[in-house]
Amino acid sequence: QVQLVESGGGEVHPGESLTLSCAASGLDFGRSTLAWYRQAPGTQREFVATISSSGELAYTDAVVGRFTISRNNAAHMIYLQMNNLKEEDTAVYYCRARRDSGGIPSWGQGTQVTVVA
Repeated sequence: QVQLVESGGGEVHPGESLTLSCAASGLDFGRSTLAWYRQAPGTQREFVATISSSGELAYTDAVVGRFTISRNNAAHMIYLQMNNLKEEDTAVYYCRARRDSGGIPSWGQGTQVTVVA
């Protein structure tokens, strides 16, 4: 059974930084594509960043140059370093994992990030 547990959310001021972590278990971590999504109140969940099993990266335009996704295959951890946070980054952040061989992706329960002036 796949389990993803996010942590590291909190309340910060604009311009500050946060690092989100996601601990994964129950999946073939090294052969999975990992991602972060977010959902603000009243909106649909949206893609933020992804890192493939080979290390390829992709980001949504709104976070390019500010956010960095990374993975530690030995520790089965996924990270999202968020710098220069803006109020519009306020959302619940979710990590997602999907095996490269296919199948339904797994999601964590989310962690709240609030950026307030």
